[in-house]
Amino acid sequence: MSKITERVEEIVTPIIQDLGFELVDVEYVKEGPDYYLRIAIDKEGGIDISDCALASEKISEVMDKEDPITDAYFMDVSSPGAERPLKKEADYTAAVGHPVYVKLYEEIGGDKEWLGELVKFDAETVTMSVRIKTRTKEIELPRKKIAKIRRAVIL
Repeated sequence: MSKITERVEEIVTPIIQDLGFELVDVEYVKEGPDYYLRIAIDKEGGIDISDCALASEKISEVMDKEDPITDAYFMDVSSPGAERPLKKEADYTAAVGHPVYVKLYEEIGGDKEWLGELVKFDAETVTMSVRIKTRTKEIELPRKKIAKIRRAVIL
């Protein structure tokens, strides 16, 4: 399925950019008997329903011509929301100093999930400030062990 998402990204990126939006994420998944193509877009000040409808219309036109997906699928164009995934280096840069949630492929320090503030990052590691009981501690997580990382909303 990664080849499909890569191809869809190639197709939709120019469309999204022409509309003045940013392509945040493309996901193609099977849930039960159905396939879903989910495209997350954003712009300065946020995306609204009319932006999603416009992008969906433009993307559908081109996807019908290019036809990169042979299976029947449902397409969803939406905002990434407040808990937007960190995919690109610019996403990481914008998230420094903000809360993030990290899910790992394997445990580090006895946990596979971490919630804390993103302190810094480089090509190899992500450094977070996390609260463990009554103490705050900095931890380094290898990026190759990160399954998911996204912004977090802490109330």
